Amino acid sequence: MSHMGYACLMAVDRERVLRTAAALLTRKSTATMDEVAKAAGISRATLHRHFAGRDALVRALETLGIDECEAALDAARLDEGPASDAVHRLVAAIEPAAGLLAFLYTENQLFEGEEQNAGWARIDDRIADLFRRGQQTGEFRIDLTPAWLTEALYGLLASGAWAVTEGRVARNDFTHMIVGLLLGGALRREEP
Repeated sequence: MSHMGYACLMAVDRERVLRTAAALLTRKSTATMDEVAKAAGISRATLHRHFAGRDALVRALETLGIDECEAALDAARLDEGPASDAVHRLVAAIEPAAGLLAFLYTENQLFEGEEQNAGWARIDDRIADLFRRGQQTGEFRIDLTPAWLTEALYGLLASGAWAVTEGRVARNDFTHMIVGLLLGGALRREEP
């Protein structure tokens, strides 16, 4: 096999291992490197060649999470139509990655005091811009900052992912529940 072919095979394998790790850690955040290797159908030594340790694996998962978020942001066409519709599209687009994001949300203490991945800042800015646009068009409350609405969305995405994983919420209800609570609040409105 040519060197190029081998490099390609390695890349594909690494991607598969990463996705397997993401799926496992989404269900069981305390899974060991041995459990990750077993789930991926590879030896611990092979896993270690790809990722020197759990921190390296989590860093790679963080990059994957950022890529998935940015793809969802692009797919959601945040600048089109009413901002509330764009929020709905965003939550629906991000839903397949929500479990991975929930895992990363709980692992972020690993990165305290270190350089935060610039990808998160780009994502924060794009989502905050969407909430700001909704405030400017009169759709969203102006007493809540775009930064807080962005944080609230992350918290709801993580909680929703855990609730679906644990079977407390139907997967089909994920987008409705998150968008409904984020944009509607918990107060019951009198029917007109």
